[in-house]
Amino acid sequence: MQKASIKEIIRKIQSEETFEVVSDDYSFTLKIDTYVPFVCGAIHDGHQFRKSLWENCLHTEYERWFEEDPATKQMIHSFPIVIAGCDSRFEYDLNRAPEKAIYTDAWGKQLWRKPLSEEEKKHSLQKHNNFYKVVKALISKIEEKFSVAVVYDMHSYNWKRWSREVPVFNIGAGKVDTKRFGKSVELWREMLSEIKLPDGTKSTSRINDTFQGNGYFLEFITSNFKNTLVLATEVKKVYCDEHTQIMYKEVIYTIEKQLKVLLFDHATNFYNTYRKDL
Repeated sequence: MQKASIKEIIRKIQSEETFEVVSDDYSFTLKIDTYVPFVCGAIHDGHQFRKSLWENCLHTEYERWFEEDPATKQMIHSFPIVIAGCDSRFEYDLNRAPEKAIYTDAWGKQLWRKPLSEEEKKHSLQKHNNFYKVVKALISKIEEKFSVAVVYDMHSYNWKRWSREVPVFNIGAGKVDTKRFGKSVELWREMLSEIKLPDGTKSTSRINDTFQGNGYFLEFITSNFKNTLVLATEVKKVYCDEHTQIMYKEVIYTIEKQLKVLLFDHATNFYNTYRKDL
């Protein structure tokens, strides 16, 4: 992996180069092994939290980790195109619009001892802005080459805070054009239900059950690219202990291994189905 500026990353995309880089501010990574009509994203995988914010933050390292999406990049890292955040959503949230990306409070608790300076905010928002410059260039290239694209927007969620049974996988489709893409959304739900966990338990999967897919990543892509479907996919944190931070490596590996097959099959079906409409 090499380090590259935003300008250089965009140039590489526009030239259809293959590469694996970390942005020169170390805020995100992008890998392109080959150009294909699907992209995998893990924008909340990051845990970095810049040192200038440490003393001012009222949330502990564990509290930040609890609300992040650890291991979501690992679940998709083998696919040809993967973009992932490196910074914690507590520094700035890539899944929120710029004006809402910097928290003042988080999950019912004040975040900062004293309000952030304008300089600190500007620093964070520049990284947010840089990320979306690259996303726009990337999806533009994919649609240019293939006419249609599908983005697998991987997240996870804490299930122990729910007082009812919740699915292993949830697809947030509240902002998806279901009249056009509904069959593909349902197919993805069906495929996710086929995953078996290490103890042999079959997954459950639902649409708009725990979350409805209202994130900015989906909104930004959908509003800028009419022929790209974003599948906001939440994985129940069955792959770790939410309270002790223990990661269940065998569960992560099992999900990763089965996604290698299912996600590729779904992306192939999507491309073969929707390219015919254009």
